[in-house]
Amino acid sequence: MNTQQLDTTALGAYLTRHLPGFSGALRAEKFAGGQSNPTFKLSAGGKSYVLRRKPPGELLKSAHAVDREYRVISALRATPVPVPRTYLLCEDESVIGSMFYVMAFLEGRILWDPALPESDNAERAAIYDAMNAAMAALHNVDVDAVGLSDYGRPGNYFERQVGRWTKQYRASATQHIEDMETLLRWLPANMPPDDGSVSLVHGDYRLDNMMFHPTEPRLLALLDWELSTLGHPLADLANQCMAWMLPRDGGIRGLAGVDRRALGIPTDEQYIASYCARTGRDGIENWTFYLVFSLFRLAAIVQGIEKRAQIGTASSAEARSRGKMVVPLAAMAVQLIN
Repeated sequence: MNTQQLDTTALGAYLTRHLPGFSGALRAEKFAGGQSNPTFKLSAGGKSYVLRRKPPGELLKSAHAVDREYRVISALRATPVPVPRTYLLCEDESVIGSMFYVMAFLEGRILWDPALPESDNAERAAIYDAMNAAMAALHNVDVDAVGLSDYGRPGNYFERQVGRWTKQYRASATQHIEDMETLLRWLPANMPPDDGSVSLVHGDYRLDNMMFHPTEPRLLALLDWELSTLGHPLADLANQCMAWMLPRDGGIRGLAGVDRRALGIPTDEQYIASYCARTGRDGIENWTFYLVFSLFRLAAIVQGIEKRAQIGTASSAEARSRGKMVVPLAAMAVQLIN
């Protein structure tokens, strides 16, 4: 089955039965990007919705868990964390060939370049501050109060994550990469002691997984919750700072070589200090480990994209170029260690 298309007849019939207020002829249009879970804009009867589906076909265990995504977004509606409204989860694979959920369609901006060339300095500063505030709000959520105390296993988060991404990498490796082998040895040997910090983590916290208001520097929604779990909050902070280390011309655009002060963009140190103030931390130890882990994990993720591109199940035309990032990402992580 084609990941780029939906059976609009079967889907329309299902939504007419299960989604209050849904009616009319259904049109579906796939969004560009969204490597992992194909995402579509649905239009019917003058209303718009968003559908996220699990890719059809054979998948790595625990990947593409759209049911978890649906659960966490639904739970966060009553918190200060900006999320879209969810409508329904369909676990019946016979409808369109895989599990899916439907949520509200929001009119806004996805900002792909962290240098924010479309903005002035004041707006850039406000956008970075909004990202910082939303991350802090997420990590300050009382998981018991929102019914997510069983959303992941507390404790030893980085140990489990290193184990998980090592397995995922081994399952999707297409060549021998010496720097990845170095990281696979270094990470377990340099694991910081578990400090007991547990919060809800997004798992892929970065600018282009957010939607901003069309004309204001206001964050409307955090998107793409597929990797969310209970874990260590510094994983999200390191993941965002790691993305800014990347070159300007890569598959994921970073801020390498950019004069941030001239653009009104905070330095890593300023961003981290704001986050610590908002979450009651008095500094961060073992920062290098968290950055190295983030680079390793991204390398493992893009290796999975490369593998799916080879076997023809990747959901985006960019998949092949993303797959080429594995070697430079691993090299950057080894440089940090040295």
